[in-house]
Amino acid sequence: MAETHEVTLIGVCDGAIGDGKRYPLLYLTNKVGGLPDVLPVISWQYPSCVLCNGILAHVVQVYCPLEASLYHRTLHLLACPNPQCSSKSESWKVLRSQCLESEIKPSPELSPSPHSPGTEAPIAATDWCDGADDWGMEDEEESACLSDTTQTQVKTTEANLEPVMRTAELDVSGRLRDLCLGEREAIQLDIPTFSPFYVSVVEETDLVEPADLHHAQNLLKEYERREGVAVAELGTCDGGGDEKYEKTRARHGDAVFSRFMKKISLCPVQILRYCWNGSPLYISEPPSNMAQMVPVCARCGSSRTFELQLMPALVSLLRSKDCRSEMAGEFGTVLVYTCRNSCWTWGSTSPVEELIFIQQDPDQKLFK
Repeated sequence: MAETHEVTLIGVCDGAIGDGKRYPLLYLTNKVGGLPDVLPVISWQYPSCVLCNGILAHVVQVYCPLEASLYHRTLHLLACPNPQCSSKSESWKVLRSQCLESEIKPSPELSPSPHSPGTEAPIAATDWCDGADDWGMEDEEESACLSDTTQTQVKTTEANLEPVMRTAELDVSGRLRDLCLGEREAIQLDIPTFSPFYVSVVEETDLVEPADLHHAQNLLKEYERREGVAVAELGTCDGGGDEKYEKTRARHGDAVFSRFMKKISLCPVQILRYCWNGSPLYISEPPSNMAQMVPVCARCGSSRTFELQLMPALVSLLRSKDCRSEMAGEFGTVLVYTCRNSCWTWGSTSPVEELIFIQQDPDQKLFK
């Protein structure tokens, strides 16, 4: 067998979400903004900001089942849309929801099963490592960061998904009615809502330098000129160039930020990085006691592991769905740590809160 290695998945915006008529919005959809599409067994309640007591807005929905797990698994990230709160970790929440395929009531005419809920195997839980290209395929718009091969894989996956979606539509009318009720409820309760976008994905190793990175290159050149350092000489992020990297410090001493800029330079429009049990890409020097700041899971006592992070390019997409100018999101990067065991009690209807950590952007103007 080939030696296992970390696989980092890069998420990019892949077009605005319409009215949901072409593709029903389910928990399988990876998206930015909108209302959360929760697993059918989950009872959803909007959390509030601990600083201003305002209702948190839904930021990102990620469908992310784990290898060898029988559970569907979804993460929802929420944040306070108040500009004074959104850059603080206390004003964010990440909620993990899970359920077995057998807990999702099938349509009787489609797949009657004699198995009991505790023994029926899941049908479509996708492994993030082996099934990376199945993440986010709804929109046909080409992304500037995708190679031709990856675009073909995404379109092929979309074609393969259509029969599944047509099957789901046979038993989805009730959920669509629930969705409409949710939208009305959101309006009545004045729930803040960011404009929704689909998310597409590519493995970071598949990124190729597109022809339209002129703007990104100009940003890097400006950064090099202002800080008196050549980003290209800062070494790699894989450890091989660490010594050279440490010797080539930016004028303001922020080598971590320089490394961050180099790492995202091939795809500066990336809005999300996913690597379960991987290493986060810090935008600034993390606290020296970072390990102590990531406590064990309060439910099972196991350690937490890094799973994903939101990137600065997402900030420009977080705008109010109804054009309320005071609603915005501000951050450098948002780091998410989850229970290594992804512990869950069968039959549970409440999401599990995981850990979120915000790093502010040390130089926000580079991303404008």
